[in-house]
Amino acid sequence: MDAQSRYSDTELGVILGEPTGISFKAWQSDNTAIDAALAWSFGDNGSVHLHADYLRHKWLTVESGSLAFYYGLGARALFSDDSKFGARIPVGLQYMFPETRLSMFFEVAPTLDLIPETSFGVNGGIGIRIFI
Repeated sequence: MDAQSRYSDTELGVILGEPTGISFKAWQSDNTAIDAALAWSFGDNGSVHLHADYLRHKWLTVESGSLAFYYGLGARALFSDDSKFGARIPVGLQYMFPETRLSMFFEVAPTLDLIPETSFGVNGGIGIRIFI
């Protein structure tokens, strides 16, 4: 995929799953991006979830549109009575619909909370974004 097949370098949309909320992606190059979410986490009695990830993309061949496998490393924070801070390792697929400004994604992100104690978990969801 080249830069001209995108309408802009910025996407905004929603993610549904764990967590559910607003999703943002800023492309740094054709193969790298930073994504973030401000969302609600339904686990642990509910909390505000904030994450940011650095992603690398590998473009896959498809007949129409653009499809990328991506992976990365990021940080997350859960804000509640029992706030947590840690790392996440997202892995997913993103499809960019041809001749539209829409993209759809699916991701799974193992998590490692480090503060206040070490614990493992998994985030995951599907989402849709529009290039703005």
